Amino acid sequence: MKVKPSYTIDVLCVGAGTYDLVYSVDRHPEADEKIRATSFIGCGGGPAANGAVAAAHFGLRAAFVGYLGHDIFGNAHFQELQQAGVRTDHIARGEYSSALSVVIVKPDGNRALVNYRNPESYLASGSFDFSSIDAKVILFDGHEPRISPDLARAARQRNIVTVLDAGSIHSGTEELASLVDYLVCSEKFGLGFSGEKTEDRAVEKLSSYAPNVIITIGDRGLVWKNQEGSGRLEPFKVTSVDTTGAGDVFHGVLAACLAQGKKWSDSLRYASAAGALCCTKTGARIGIPTKLEIEEFLESRQ
Repeated sequence: MKVKPSYTIDVLCVGAGTYDLVYSVDRHPEADEKIRATSFIGCGGGPAANGAVAAAHFGLRAAFVGYLGHDIFGNAHFQELQQAGVRTDHIARGEYSSALSVVIVKPDGNRALVNYRNPESYLASGSFDFSSIDAKVILFDGHEPRISPDLARAARQRNIVTVLDAGSIHSGTEELASLVDYLVCSEKFGLGFSGEKTEDRAVEKLSSYAPNVIITIGDRGLVWKNQEGSGRLEPFKVTSVDTTGAGDVFHGVLAACLAQGKKWSDSLRYASAAGALCCTKTGARIGIPTKLEIEEFLESRQ
């Protein structure tokens, strides 16, 4: 007799959870220079963790699978996720330090980022029991490379939709690229992984890896290709304050739309609007909009 999973999740997010130390500056420092920040914010971050919060803010049941240390940053992030309504049952806690990112943001929204994660903190193969969860969509960011490929294969067997947030080229994203239903990547990944020089040629080539491909190209919008055809979507114009996390939010809201069975064109517009709204506030986690905020924004742009 088939055992029914113990609970259902709309969007299960697997990967990195960091704590972001965000400094606003008038300019990026030169070599051997000390400058003062104009403001500071500390908040949770990481592609998968931000994606989970974005899905929760969209009104869906979201869960995060990743690592947070038993330190001040891990404790603060754990509480943030719980307060956002993200299910935290499958977060691994341990002695190794939590991943940290230092983000330096200029007035035009452009930023520099330094990240550190203890190599010992990656989840071991077989450490995550997926059998008790019935998920509609799984969002990967490639930053848990020991558990993600097997989880993606198991999801395929169970007809669960899978999405990869491919921000950069590394072993985790490279292996998952051909194991997911939706390959959603940055321009850096799209051009680098495909070896092509334009996003149009890159999206065509990447369609041999996944049935649905999106390449986000910053302030030029995005290009896409799937069985419905191919196309572009122009970006929503906003006054950018901090671009940190805009891609994470795009992926989280896209996964949420897929979980709800929204039309492809609507899913792209919702996700693009969410990413744009994230840029209007300092701090990725702080900038994650609610579904109502996204809908009001879209209505104002009609």
